[in-house]
Amino acid sequence: MLLQRCFTLSKSYKYRAFSSLRPPDVEVDNVVIGGGVVGLALAEMITRERPQESTLLIEKNKRLGEETSARNSEVIHAGIYYPKDSLKTQLCIRGNRLLYALLEKTSIPYDRIGKWVVAQSSEQHSYLEELSAKATSLGVETYFMDGAKAMAMEPELKAHSVLVSPTTGIIDSHAYMDYLEQQIMEQGGDIGLNTKVVNIVPGNGGGRYLLETVDGSSQTRMTVAANQRVFNAGGLHADHISNFLMPGKYKLHYARGHYYAYNAPSSIRHLIYPCPEKNLAGLGTHLTLDMAGKIKFGPDVLYIDNPYDYSLPDDHAHKLAFTKAIQSYLPSIDIDKLQPDYAGIRPKLAGPGEPFQDFVIQEEKDDGFEGFHSLIGIESPGLTSSLAIADYIRETL
Repeated sequence: MLLQRCFTLSKSYKYRAFSSLRPPDVEVDNVVIGGGVVGLALAEMITRERPQESTLLIEKNKRLGEETSARNSEVIHAGIYYPKDSLKTQLCIRGNRLLYALLEKTSIPYDRIGKWVVAQSSEQHSYLEELSAKATSLGVETYFMDGAKAMAMEPELKAHSVLVSPTTGIIDSHAYMDYLEQQIMEQGGDIGLNTKVVNIVPGNGGGRYLLETVDGSSQTRMTVAANQRVFNAGGLHADHISNFLMPGKYKLHYARGHYYAYNAPSSIRHLIYPCPEKNLAGLGTHLTLDMAGKIKFGPDVLYIDNPYDYSLPDDHAHKLAFTKAIQSYLPSIDIDKLQPDYAGIRPKLAGPGEPFQDFVIQEEKDDGFEGFHSLIGIESPGLTSSLAIADYIRETL
């Protein structure tokens, strides 16, 4: 019934030419663009905190959370990797605590399984010491294990030393998004699926902003007036959405990461991460477990031009490079048991070789667009940070 209601919303209005001088087809107080985990968290917060206002979430795909939110490691991060004063750090730490508080009250599957960040040399151990000191200063729990103890606990592991992050966990991200969807609907919000935003203009008597949308099946067009606010949580396409109003202001890069399943028994019971890559382009090709205990490896980082290209390399050279990365901490890995599983694409503000870029979360007042909120470059740790991002925006309203 929920899906039926969602689909009906985007198909039940007749087409009108898009013009700020003509009445809109739909008028609401708030529009959230993007039905990934961040857009869902935002819409849930708005419908809960502002029940007197009408809220519409618009998603271009036929189902919610089909892109970055559904194609990741499903890890609840602790927030220790990124620069101390960055939004990524602050919102990840806050989001970790908010998410666990929610999970303890619901039936969403999760496991506070813990993460081991593995050093293979004294030089890498020095990096882990710096990481631990930063974690302590941020109020995030970590502790060290020497290599001998770590390898006694995880016999397949190769390690000089290990930094343990006990507040890192895993979550069923699909169940989490289902929960947020249910809350939005029960709190009076609406969801328009299969509905793509193709233009936005400031309103002229018909709402603060007018959004032109196209139904993905019928190609029917309609105009939505957002009389209070627009929240652009468009993920891989968020730059294009904000650029309707501010051409050229934002540019996202697409970083595809590949995941491999491991079709062999393993005794590993923790998340295993190598030391992260330079400029934090990624956190290294790590080992994660899903809620069923199945092992997967990934992601690597490959910059691409097409945000819809989820293809998996099917060549021995890529598989060999992937295996060598894993063998740095799991030397017994059998290349013949690794099978390509899926790929995910991250919306990155930093291009190849460029330095760290933080989340952009801001109301575009400086450009004259009050009430229009841009959320750009929301990649990892976006899943962990989702509730904190919504809370951060709540505090600005």
